[in-house]
Amino acid sequence: MSRPVTLFSGQWADLPFDQMVELAANLGFDGLELPCWGDHFDVTAAIDDSSYCDNRHSKLAQHGLKCWAISNHLVGQAVCDRIDSRHHQILPEHVWGHGDAEGVRARAAEEMMNTARAAAALGVPVVNGFTGSSIWPDLYFFPPTSAEHVKQGYEDFAARWGPILDVFAEVGVKFALEVHPSEIAYDTVTAEAALEAVDHHPAFGFNFDPSHLVWQGVDPARFIDVFPDRIFHCHMKDVKVNLNGDGGILGSHLQFGDPRRGWDFVSVGRGDVDFDAIIRALNRAGYEGPLSVEWEDSGMDRCQGARESCQYVRDIDITPPGRGFEDAFGD
Repeated sequence: MSRPVTLFSGQWADLPFDQMVELAANLGFDGLELPCWGDHFDVTAAIDDSSYCDNRHSKLAQHGLKCWAISNHLVGQAVCDRIDSRHHQILPEHVWGHGDAEGVRARAAEEMMNTARAAAALGVPVVNGFTGSSIWPDLYFFPPTSAEHVKQGYEDFAARWGPILDVFAEVGVKFALEVHPSEIAYDTVTAEAALEAVDHHPAFGFNFDPSHLVWQGVDPARFIDVFPDRIFHCHMKDVKVNLNGDGGILGSHLQFGDPRRGWDFVSVGRGDVDFDAIIRALNRAGYEGPLSVEWEDSGMDRCQGARESCQYVRDIDITPPGRGFEDAFGD
């Protein structure tokens, strides 16, 4: 099995699409996971302009690249969140509108439905993203948080995302939640609860990303083993835990890159993620999709990091054997 190695260009959206395509090819990638921000992928244009998606594929193909997934994390975040001024920084103006909280959530939901339609127009099977969560701010249960309050949070998620997922199913596209702090699912237990909340909707699964699990103490390979049929996409991203007795895993209100943080993202292969265990778990799950590098390292040049990450992922990918090694001793 030789999985394509792609680059999620969400952290590169400051570069024009044409420049990004050329750069990704030069860095050695097989394709791009396109974000729905910057000018890399425009949801409205994909729906309204019949030539837009063909143009995107053509420009990718000119450099030997393909696209297997698009991502709309920023808008998805607003579907269930308690809306505040921070959301204005990440949302397109037509979704933010006047900033009225329920209006923002409704417009975000409609944009996610359109993202499913845009993905279908592009011919990709997966949209990665966030869901937001009305109960994430209640992570620490004081003042006391009742079980009923948490239950209402999952019910809110199901009510808001159920109609969105129905559109995904109608157009034949999957939604892959990146299990991540601040989302309705951030570890194995909450991922199970999210699946139950939407009655195991066939369009709902996960964009597996080990970097958000390791610093929490969650086993990424076990996560894959628990949800083998719900791993719709896979991010290759690394993290380094630096618990020195001062800061904790909650980050201490320190920005990424601050050496006092209890953990930070690093270039793939330079942190604490056991990628060998992850690849073996993906093989057990039968995952054949792309391995998409999401590169974040505050202490490293991004082109150097992306290039070495691409090569690292190629080197650690494993083709499952067609037979057991002991079969050589058989008749």
